[in-house]
Amino acid sequence: MRADAQRNRDRLVAVAAEVVAEQGADASLEEIARRAGVGSATLHRHFGGRVALLEAVFQSGIDAVCDQAEQLADHPEPLRALTIWLRGMVAHSTASRGLGPALKLSAERGSDCHRRILAAGGRLVERAQRDGAVPADVRIEDLLKLVNGISLASGEDAAQADRLLTLALRGIAPALA
Repeated sequence: MRADAQRNRDRLVAVAAEVVAEQGADASLEEIARRAGVGSATLHRHFGGRVALLEAVFQSGIDAVCDQAEQLADHPEPLRALTIWLRGMVAHSTASRGLGPALKLSAERGSDCHRRILAAGGRLVERAQRDGAVPADVRIEDLLKLVNGISLASGEDAAQADRLLTLALRGIAPALA
């Protein structure tokens, strides 16, 4: 792909993520193209339609949270690293509102995304457990369900999501209180 075409594609994905966070998965493709500074034809040339664009937004978000976990792997405070990552997961889940029902990811693709998140977060949980900051019976699957529940319960209220996550973390790791 030419450099300018790649820039357009990357810009469309970034803008689509912003618009989806604001308006949900039914956001106007015309609005996304306009905000990205490209024509509707450019959007359709890169993605063909809504589903392909939303899949790219979803994949970009998965890449971002997995990259963040990797960057936090050597954080000097394992519990703090896990907390930062979980807050990022809440933000990702909240910003991705409506993507789940809008996408019918193949079982293979959905499983791959799920596996990547489990692995990324699992390493942070295990490190915090080795440090003695998180009890041995805490599982990444449980934490991700809490994150999902918090995101669903909070809707667009980021402050409420942060408060709920703080409450949950206090129960998981009282040292955070």
